[in-house]
Amino acid sequence: MIKKGTKLYSILFGACPKCHQESMYINKNAFNLADTLKIHDHCSHCNTKYRLEPSFFYGSMYVSYGLGIAFAVAAFVISYLFIGTSLMTAFFAIVGTLVVMMPFIMRWSRNIWINLFLSYDSKLAEPKND
Repeated sequence: MIKKGTKLYSILFGACPKCHQESMYINKNAFNLADTLKIHDHCSHCNTKYRLEPSFFYGSMYVSYGLGIAFAVAAFVISYLFIGTSLMTAFFAIVGTLVVMMPFIMRWSRNIWINLFLSYDSKLAEPKND
Protein backbone atom coordinates (compact mmCIF):
# COMPACT_ATOMS: atom_id res chain seq x y z
CA MET A 1 0.00 0.00 0.00
CA ILE A 2 1.32 3.41 -0.97
CA LYS A 3 1.12 5.92 1.86
CA LYS A 4 0.45 9.63 1.68
CA GLY A 5 3.61 11.63 2.14
CA THR A 6 5.57 9.82 -0.55
CA LYS A 7 6.31 11.13 -4.02
CA LEU A 8 5.03 7.85 -5.43
CA TYR A 9 1.59 8.54 -3.91
CA SER A 10 1.42 11.96 -5.55
CA ILE A 11 2.68 10.59 -8.88
CA LEU A 12 0.33 7.62 -9.12
CA PHE A 13 -2.82 9.33 -7.84
CA GLY A 14 -2.27 12.88 -9.12
CA ALA A 15 -2.50 14.33 -5.62
CA CYS A 16 -1.26 17.78 -4.73
CA PRO A 17 2.52 17.40 -4.37
CA LYS A 18 2.61 19.61 -1.27
CA CYS A 19 -0.27 18.29 0.88
CA HIS A 20 -1.64 15.17 -0.89
CA GLN A 21 -5.17 16.22 0.14
CA GLU A 22 -6.80 16.70 -3.26
CA SER A 23 -6.38 15.70 -6.88
CA MET A 24 -4.66 18.17 -9.18
CA TYR A 25 -7.04 17.15 -11.95
CA ILE A 26 -10.55 18.48 -12.44
CA ASN A 27 -11.80 15.03 -13.48
CA LYS A 28 -10.20 12.05 -11.70
CA ASN A 29 -11.11 9.73 -14.60
CA ALA A 30 -8.09 9.73 -16.92
CA PHE A 31 -10.13 8.12 -19.73
CA ASN A 32 -12.38 11.16 -20.05
CA LEU A 33 -10.14 12.36 -22.88
CA ALA A 34 -11.60 15.86 -23.06
CA ASP A 35 -10.52 16.48 -19.45
CA THR A 36 -7.43 14.28 -19.21
CA LEU A 37 -4.99 17.18 -18.78
CA LYS A 38 -7.27 19.80 -17.22
CA ILE A 39 -5.92 20.72 -13.81
CA HIS A 40 -7.01 23.12 -11.09
CA ASP A 41 -5.11 26.41 -10.88
CA HIS A 42 -4.19 25.75 -7.26
CA CYS A 43 -4.87 23.35 -4.40
CA SER A 44 -7.96 24.28 -2.41
CA HIS A 45 -6.39 22.82 0.75
CA CYS A 46 -2.87 24.34 0.83
CA ASN A 47 -3.17 26.91 -2.00
CA THR A 48 -0.20 25.47 -3.93
CA LYS A 49 -0.08 26.86 -7.45
CA TYR A 50 0.19 24.00 -9.97
CA ARG A 51 1.39 26.00 -12.95
CA LEU A 52 4.62 27.31 -11.51
CA GLU A 53 5.31 29.37 -14.63
CA PRO A 54 3.81 29.76 -18.10
CA SER A 55 4.30 26.59 -20.14
CA PHE A 56 5.57 24.77 -17.04
CA PHE A 57 4.34 21.36 -18.16
CA TYR A 58 6.21 21.44 -21.50
CA GLY A 59 9.05 19.70 -19.67
CA SER A 60 6.76 16.77 -18.96
CA MET A 61 6.95 15.88 -22.65
CA TYR A 62 10.46 14.52 -22.02
CA VAL A 63 9.15 12.41 -19.14
CA SER A 64 6.26 11.25 -21.36
CA TYR A 65 8.74 10.08 -23.99
CA GLY A 66 10.61 8.02 -21.39
CA LEU A 67 7.41 6.50 -20.02
CA GLY A 68 6.22 5.67 -23.53
CA ILE A 69 9.51 3.90 -24.29
CA ALA A 70 9.26 1.97 -21.00
CA PHE A 71 5.72 0.78 -21.81
CA ALA A 72 6.71 -0.10 -25.40
CA VAL A 73 9.69 -2.15 -24.21
CA ALA A 74 7.54 -3.88 -21.59
CA ALA A 75 4.90 -4.74 -24.21
CA PHE A 76 7.56 -6.09 -26.55
CA VAL A 77 9.26 -8.19 -23.87
CA ILE A 78 5.97 -9.66 -22.67
CA SER A 79 4.53 -10.36 -26.12
CA TYR A 80 7.62 -11.41 -28.06
CA LEU A 81 9.95 -12.91 -25.48
CA PHE A 82 7.58 -14.33 -22.86
CA ILE A 83 4.54 -15.28 -24.95
CA GLY A 84 6.50 -15.98 -28.14
CA THR A 85 4.39 -14.07 -30.67
CA SER A 86 5.64 -12.96 -34.09
CA LEU A 87 7.30 -9.56 -34.55
CA MET A 88 4.16 -8.21 -36.25
CA THR A 89 2.00 -9.27 -33.31
CA ALA A 90 4.53 -7.76 -30.92
CA PHE A 91 4.32 -4.50 -32.89
CA PHE A 92 0.52 -4.48 -32.54
CA ALA A 93 0.91 -5.21 -28.83
CA ILE A 94 3.17 -2.18 -28.50
CA VAL A 95 0.75 0.08 -30.40
CA GLY A 96 -2.23 -1.23 -28.42
CA THR A 97 -0.43 -0.75 -25.11
CA LEU A 98 0.54 2.82 -25.97
CA VAL A 99 -2.99 3.71 -27.12
CA VAL A 100 -4.63 2.23 -24.02
CA MET A 101 -2.06 3.69 -21.61
CA MET A 102 -1.93 7.14 -23.26
CA PRO A 103 -4.10 8.93 -20.66
CA PHE A 104 -2.04 7.48 -17.81
CA ILE A 105 1.26 8.27 -19.51
CA MET A 106 0.20 11.89 -20.04
CA ARG A 107 -0.92 12.31 -16.43
CA TRP A 108 1.96 10.42 -14.84
CA SER A 109 4.47 12.45 -16.84
CA ARG A 110 2.93 15.68 -15.53
CA ASN A 111 2.84 14.26 -12.01
CA ILE A 112 6.50 13.24 -12.19
CA TRP A 113 7.47 16.62 -13.61
CA ILE A 114 5.77 18.67 -10.90
CA ASN A 115 7.10 16.34 -8.18
CA LEU A 116 10.64 17.11 -9.34
CA PHE A 117 10.09 20.71 -8.26
CA LEU A 118 7.70 20.47 -5.30
CA SER A 119 7.98 18.30 -2.19
CA TYR A 120 5.53 17.05 0.40
CA ASP A 121 5.12 19.22 3.51
CA SER A 122 3.49 17.41 6.43
CA LYS A 123 2.52 20.75 8.03
CA LEU A 124 0.35 21.58 5.01
CA ALA A 125 -1.34 18.17 5.16
CA GLU A 126 -2.92 18.86 8.54
CA PRO A 127 -6.66 19.56 8.50
CA LYS A 128 -7.69 23.20 8.27
CA ASN A 129 -9.19 24.78 11.38
CA ASP A 130 -12.00 26.87 9.89
